[in-house]
Amino acid sequence: MVYRPQAVTIDDRAVEHLVEFCRANNHTRLFMVADANTFAAQGQAVKEALLAAGFDLKYIIFSNEEVVADAVHVFDVLIAAGGDMRTYIAVGAGTLTDITRFASHRTHSQFISIPTAPSVDGFASIGAPLIVHGVKITVYCQAPLAIFADINTLAHAPQTMIAAGFGDMLGKLTSIADWRLGSLLWNEPYDETIAQRTLDAVQICIDNVDAIGRGAPEGISRLLDALLESGYCMLDFGESRPASGAEHHTSHYWEMKLLREGRPAILHGAKVGVATVMVAELYDRVRALTREQVSELLEATTWPARDEEIARIRAAYGDLADDVIAEHRAFLELAPEKVEAIKRAILDHWDEIQTIAAHVPPAAVVADLLRRAGGPTTAAELGFDDAERDLGFDNGHYLRNRFTARKLVHVLGID
Repeated sequence: MVYRPQAVTIDDRAVEHLVEFCRANNHTRLFMVADANTFAAQGQAVKEALLAAGFDLKYIIFSNEEVVADAVHVFDVLIAAGGDMRTYIAVGAGTLTDITRFASHRTHSQFISIPTAPSVDGFASIGAPLIVHGVKITVYCQAPLAIFADINTLAHAPQTMIAAGFGDMLGKLTSIADWRLGSLLWNEPYDETIAQRTLDAVQICIDNVDAIGRGAPEGISRLLDALLESGYCMLDFGESRPASGAEHHTSHYWEMKLLREGRPAILHGAKVGVATVMVAELYDRVRALTREQVSELLEATTWPARDEEIARIRAAYGDLADDVIAEHRAFLELAPEKVEAIKRAILDHWDEIQTIAAHVPPAAVVADLLRRAGGPTTAAELGFDDAERDLGFDNGHYLRNRFTARKLVHVLGID
């Protein structure tokens, strides 16, 4: 059974709540994970309060400029924590939370989240996106025991991180559409109630976009509410489908490329926001197609040949290709009759596909919302050239066995 956090607060008493919760629930042996920035923002106050209250506290504060959720940082946490049982405390945003989530779960410990920026939707979820042998995968672990967020810390987070959280939420506009496509055409597991809950959370962000863009506490509180709700949706469904579609797959590819090349990281939500504009453009194109045009496209195109697809994967992923090919095997090894069944399903369900596409705002609207929140809207603003932009968009879909808008246009031959 998957459990939700026992306590969640968003106010100006996060540290007090943490002390009270640990005392009331007999969490006396603690281990804090932070980096230099999050320690300055909130970690020092946490450390001082816990020590003053008499708790047995150990901690690690990463001093390197860029912390990545990979084996090296996980190992550093495990070494610093030692062999005794402790309740972990993640003081930070997405990366530090994911490292702590994984390390605590693998040591049969619990963890508490102290968010320092409203930048991701993963605080309340069970998934820990990790880089393993250079490939971005999601490892399912556990939700935090509690979440205590300080609104003043969140509101004073860098605007780039606030905009990244908004971008991560806007990504649900296309992830839900992709999820519905996958259910319709690829028999993926689906839950309409959870899909609607996710979209309702996105609408909260859209309704408060200007306050979020100003960093106003009321807007930031609503943004974190929405991010937590998205995490609850993943928690309740048991995986990331409600929150991750083609926009996330594109972001994952870009992230892996940056890591391979030793380039500075780009905030997850910033990449997702830009990729959401690009996926929304696909849905713009889908909406413009008539059934007759789709019939002609399906008649004229062939399912991508296995050898050609593998060659594309190897060209795009290099040494990581074997793992990606293994993940994509269901698409690569489709029998001819299954291919024809998918083509028939696309044509037979074109009205439903159009309805799905109609629920995705036009790409220009998505870009305007991102701009109002203070986020980038193009790959060039992220620092990618046109070739890098296209590499991510054309090859990110190979990372997951899911039928997204990117897969649909690939089958139609209009990508």
